[in-house]
Amino acid sequence: MTSKMFTKILIANRGEIACRVIKTAKKMGILTVAVYSDADAESLHVHMADEAIYLGPSPSRESYLLGDKVIEAAKRTGAQAIHPGYGFLSENADFCRQCAKENITFIGPPVAAIEAMGSKSAAKNIMEKANVPLVPGYHGDDQSEVILKKAADDMGYPVLLKATAGGGGKGMRQVWNGSEFSEGLAAAKREAKSSFGDDTMLVEKYLTQPRHVEIQVFCDNHGHAVYLFERDCSVQRRHQKVIEEAPAFSMSEDLRSKMGESAIQSAQAIGYRGAGTVEFLLDVDGSFYFMEMNTRLQVEHPVTEMITGQDLVEWQLRVAAGEILPKTQEELVINGHAFEARIYAEDPNNDFLPATGKLTFLQTPIESKNVRVDTGVRQGDEVSVFYDPMIAKLIVWDETREKALQRLSKALSEYRINGVTTNIDFLYNLATCEPFAKADIDTGFIEKNHDLIFHNDSQTLANELPMAALYLVLSQAKNAELAAAKTHDPHSPWNNTNAWRLNEASIHPFTLSHNDIEYQVVVEQKRQGVSSYYLISIASEGAVEITLDCQGNITGDLLQVSIDGYRSHATIVHCDNRISLYRQNGVFNFIHILPDCGDSTSDDAHGGLVAPMNGTMVSILITAGDLVEKDQPLVIMEAMKMEHTIRAPNKGIVDAIFFKEGEMVDGGAELLSLTAEEE
Repeated sequence: MTSKMFTKILIANRGEIACRVIKTAKKMGILTVAVYSDADAESLHVHMADEAIYLGPSPSRESYLLGDKVIEAAKRTGAQAIHPGYGFLSENADFCRQCAKENITFIGPPVAAIEAMGSKSAAKNIMEKANVPLVPGYHGDDQSEVILKKAADDMGYPVLLKATAGGGGKGMRQVWNGSEFSEGLAAAKREAKSSFGDDTMLVEKYLTQPRHVEIQVFCDNHGHAVYLFERDCSVQRRHQKVIEEAPAFSMSEDLRSKMGESAIQSAQAIGYRGAGTVEFLLDVDGSFYFMEMNTRLQVEHPVTEMITGQDLVEWQLRVAAGEILPKTQEELVINGHAFEARIYAEDPNNDFLPATGKLTFLQTPIESKNVRVDTGVRQGDEVSVFYDPMIAKLIVWDETREKALQRLSKALSEYRINGVTTNIDFLYNLATCEPFAKADIDTGFIEKNHDLIFHNDSQTLANELPMAALYLVLSQAKNAELAAAKTHDPHSPWNNTNAWRLNEASIHPFTLSHNDIEYQVVVEQKRQGVSSYYLISIASEGAVEITLDCQGNITGDLLQVSIDGYRSHATIVHCDNRISLYRQNGVFNFIHILPDCGDSTSDDAHGGLVAPMNGTMVSILITAGDLVEKDQPLVIMEAMKMEHTIRAPNKGIVDAIFFKEGEMVDGGAELLSLTAEEE
């Protein structure tokens, strides 16, 4: 059978995966069409593509989820095929069917395979018939709470509630005892309905020490099927993967072969074609159980590419065009070890709450054969409330797990983002903690090692505080020099910033705050011959004064200093009165507290409960006048596909509610007022 490669494809997605597909398409000489919403009008994937078509407003339900508009865009531009990426329409059987009707190739599996795996319940029934091992659970049609709870009670707690149409951790809840069941079920069903339009649930026995190991499979139209080995994705938060690695640690060749063959068996049971991932739970005794099959490319596919040397997007395109698989099972080999860390705009110290804002500074590690960055953003871009908060994927490779892990920690220390809260420090702490290095890992890793991962080292500031103060002096001088060059008399003494005073020392006093502690710092400017140096004095607790001899210069955003003979450097980001020093041992954030000139105003603090982020009000669980107990759920907000429950800080009366369900809410907005009941 002869095949003909596409000359133009449309990518029905956005951000990082759209950019990823465009790169491979360009390498293969294939033209690309991007689609975009209002929020993405100037995004990276739009600029990278050869053409771009506007879909609609920012909410995905009004743009990226509109299959009719996507197909119309493909027809308008003459694209012969559509790559769905992951998320959005990637596992939508109706969209796949619509593509076939319009004679447009869907770069993915056939409709029947998507439908078979689209329901977790149906998938488990199919796998049971194919003799693929399953976790004990209930996946029946009766969805009454009584039946679901009885199934949970019978199999014993803990159990896992999962949306049958779910994925990406959406519509999932752990329930540890019967008293939590109703609330957990309601939350899981609500999230599933919002994310997938289907709140059908299944109940599974929750294994307490499992690993999440998935197998990458590929099938073509000619009866060939291979597995490209496994990935360990056990480290998760909110049931979403955080760091993935390939190959999985402590994996014998026998177990790898059994899991690989079982994955192919799963794919062949549904007549699969293209890239797919079969996910298993691997128990401590070596037994493994089918969880689900993702009928698309996975977010973590780069680690498989790094250890196999294969471009999986190219494989997708070739299979969709009718070609046979590029490699046989015997030709595929594992080379080295790879990690992927997902860089998110979120606050790990606040239950991983999604963050929004402008990327005012963005500096990635230098890419090489060992370090790869897959991203869809640039410096200056906005992280909006409308889409997943992932900024990038950091992928590293080396010959062994130990060496690859060393590269991961180094690359994380070199990843610098300002303007939004990120999980980079959390990832660094995780990657460098001893249990992770020793591969003492299961799906409860973050909870078990919470104190190791969420530690806040007390930063001594021995070098960083004087560096911040010296930066202020040097930047003032540099700015004054640039301003003076634009005047009629650039050598006027009024342009100097050397703090000259008659019969007094030339000093610059600063108040710098770090972690809510204020430091009084005095920089005294000295001269020795034709050179300048600075004596920096820091008033510490107990009125002890530390004096350091410093020199330095600024080149762009790089500050180079010598402190008492110790030379080092830092990348500086200065925005308004905030100064961030990026060092090898982390980021140091300072606030330059300016003198109070008496004209500032302060807002009165309100006694209400405020929105922790920009988002949508999805559910209001109380009414004005209600008496609520401490920790009682009050309202539920959703941002970036994640739900967040606002609970009562104390017992009290709800005075007023300021938003309705479905309304957009700005971060910091008062949601409701609550009068605490006196003890």
